[in-house]
Amino acid sequence: MTMLQHAILVLLLPLASAAVIALFLRQRGALASYLSVATAGAIAAISIILLVHGERDFPNASWEWLRFGDFTISLGIKYDDLAALMLFIVGFVGFLIHFFSLGYMHDDPARARFFGGLSIFMFSMIGIVLADNLFMIFIFWELVGFSSWLLINHYHHKQSAADASKKAFIVNRVGDFGFLLGIIMCYWLNGAVSFGELAKLGETNHLAFSTLVPLLLFCGAVGKSAQMPLQVWLPDAMEGPTPVSALIHAATMVAAGIFMLCRINVLMVADALSVIMWTGTITALYAALCAITQRDIKKVLAYSTLSQLGYMVAAFGLGSTLQGGHDALLTDAHGAVIGNASGFIVLATGVGAAMFHLTTHAFFKALMFLGSGSVIHGCHHEQDIFKMGGLAKKMPITFFTFTIGVLAIIGMPFLAGFFSKDAILYLAMENNKAVFAILAFTAVLTSFYMVRLWKITFFGEARSKEASHAHESGLVMTLPLIVLAVLSIAGGYSGVFGKLAGSIHEMVPEAHGSAHTTILLVSLAVMTIGAGSAWFFYKPSINDTLEEKSAGLFRLLGQLKESFDNLYDYYVAKVQQRFAMLLNFLERVFLADTIIQGAARVVGYIGLGARALYTGSLHVYVYWFLLGAVVLWAFATGVF
Repeated sequence: MTMLQHAILVLLLPLASAAVIALFLRQRGALASYLSVATAGAIAAISIILLVHGERDFPNASWEWLRFGDFTISLGIKYDDLAALMLFIVGFVGFLIHFFSLGYMHDDPARARFFGGLSIFMFSMIGIVLADNLFMIFIFWELVGFSSWLLINHYHHKQSAADASKKAFIVNRVGDFGFLLGIIMCYWLNGAVSFGELAKLGETNHLAFSTLVPLLLFCGAVGKSAQMPLQVWLPDAMEGPTPVSALIHAATMVAAGIFMLCRINVLMVADALSVIMWTGTITALYAALCAITQRDIKKVLAYSTLSQLGYMVAAFGLGSTLQGGHDALLTDAHGAVIGNASGFIVLATGVGAAMFHLTTHAFFKALMFLGSGSVIHGCHHEQDIFKMGGLAKKMPITFFTFTIGVLAIIGMPFLAGFFSKDAILYLAMENNKAVFAILAFTAVLTSFYMVRLWKITFFGEARSKEASHAHESGLVMTLPLIVLAVLSIAGGYSGVFGKLAGSIHEMVPEAHGSAHTTILLVSLAVMTIGAGSAWFFYKPSINDTLEEKSAGLFRLLGQLKESFDNLYDYYVAKVQQRFAMLLNFLERVFLADTIIQGAARVVGYIGLGARALYTGSLHVYVYWFLLGAVVLWAFATGVF
């Protein structure tokens, strides 16, 4: 098989799996789960084959799908270093999560529906990764939204799960509307939405730049990657099964926004990058503050994901600098144009730093989500960390691997998160000192709330009946944890990441000399301050130490999340609903009653009068004839 055929196969396999499960295996959960996992394994294998083969940018890999006059929509495959890296993450991490789900969902009566949902999600996500134009990305973008709704709503008998799935679907549609407008405007200005055609326009300096186009496209990333102000759906989405949280809300779907930004890098301009940078920075800080007061183990990780996504978005926005003249161009290692906009050149370091952290984050955050799933499973579905405790001895494999995930995210030297987070901090230090200060403070908070979670969950005595009867998970659930733990250590090293990312590795910013020393000291300082503070401050007890010692601060932090929900609830009830009622009133009074029904009444009266003329009496018809003759005579003689 050619590499192009491999790429098409990796796209169609999960679709075939979902179709077979939906048509034939809805009542055979075990067989459905094995088919879905086997398909995920095949996807992982093919993604590795494509990764190591080295062939990129398949020729003639686009086919016309729809044509409306001169306007065409094509479906095509674009496989470069960016797609190779993302496909490996989706395929390999996705397979581990599928494998974990065999144990976690073993007793679920609806596991056929669950694994069918996983397969349709894999199809949708791979479609985004391999798409060669914005319209194709949008098609699969919406399919990802559908599959996310389906999986979050797996426990549909719970009202909270149904509400969370609807919330995720609606909030994402807000961002997707802006995304669609951006695609339309890009086509209007450039006559193209294909990434290859846009790159060629950039090479010839004929690419039309606009601040509005990248910002509208960024709306899609704001929704999918849960950036402010559309971040409200992600914490509630934890109502879905834990493997869903790991696959969709940690490693893949929420990373689609970052991937899309890297894809449209050529369209970026100064003002748009500034907005993107500050959106990511504020989201990172906000989510870190929210995580401090959470009791649900999955919601702590959800806010952690929000914060780390903010880091990635900020990194992308930071990869910029003023240099060159109006016609200056910047090319990457392969000679492809990276950007040009009135002297503002988009540097590849933003793409490199964002994708580096996306990769390492996929490993250690998937590890922690699956670790939390192992904890929840071992504690008989208890999710409150303050009702756990003493799990380090009862669940040693989960404890050891989860610890590696915690150390990776807080930036422990020689672990994956240390390298990728340092690259972002260095980029911020060089380009924007204010952003650097905020991200460094966010790193302190990250260490603080992650060590809080780790200590309260695994140390002390069991604080509930469920925790006292906790047990280690089976090999099906612990083996993926071990593999992800290894990747959380090795994934940050240049040799490993270089093999995975190809030329993207060359875009990762590296500090040298005094800058390297400064970043190293800052990283060690923020990790030590945050982790040390949490370790000595929190006690493994049934109550939150911060709530006991500083109730006012605890309430203030707790209100951060509620404030956005309350604001949206107020908007819907007081603004949107009343505006809808006004439109309904105007429609009923003016359109329905006055125009439509009024016109109907006039026509009815005319018909009623006309019918009254037909009496069937000859005498009446003679009188009407004479009256008509008189009127005609009056008009003819000029009386009227």
